[in-house]
Amino acid sequence: MRLSVDCVVFGTGGEALRVLLVEHDGVWALPGGLVPDGESLDEAARRELADRTGLTRVYLEQLYTFGEADRHPLERTVTVAYYALVNAVGAARGAWFDVHELPDLALDHAHIVAVALNRLKGKVRYQPIGFELLPEKFTLSQLQKVYELVLERDLDKRNFRKKVLSFGFIHDAGETQRAVAHRAARLYRFDESSYRALVSRGFDFELV
Repeated sequence: MRLSVDCVVFGTGGEALRVLLVEHDGVWALPGGLVPDGESLDEAARRELADRTGLTRVYLEQLYTFGEADRHPLERTVTVAYYALVNAVGAARGAWFDVHELPDLALDHAHIVAVALNRLKGKVRYQPIGFELLPEKFTLSQLQKVYELVLERDLDKRNFRKKVLSFGFIHDAGETQRAVAHRAARLYRFDESSYRALVSRGFDFELV
């Protein structure tokens, strides 16, 4: 039996939530590979992600273990899947695809993507991982768009902004957008230390 890791990398671009794929033997697949002896699962996932896409220092979380006996046609292979969140769809080797318009994928990778998307939709509601899909400084419109893309529904602009700003861990960055054709919007940043302090006092994150 072999052990592997596979990574579902999410990013936002244009009007879509996207997934990063790599080509392997003429077939599109998730970035991943076998886990060698002496390497932990987390180490293997980060190494494969860096080797195959060039991505490092990204949010990465273990998703699920896929161990169906027939998932690989040559040899019994159990894979531990991870999902990663990045803030720019152009900063990686490979190709980005709309999560709902994926090409035919290798093995059971389409199923792995579906499980990862379901996890992301659930977790984005109660932990601030959505900020991992944004640049360090962002507008409130960009933040709202990320949540709309992940949750696949429109959100009320006024209520969303009121709730976001009431939390106390999204701070005015003291800057506005630059080089934009429209009126420059104010920029904000996520303050993780403020968020952690609130959590220690019993704060429950629920943005939508």
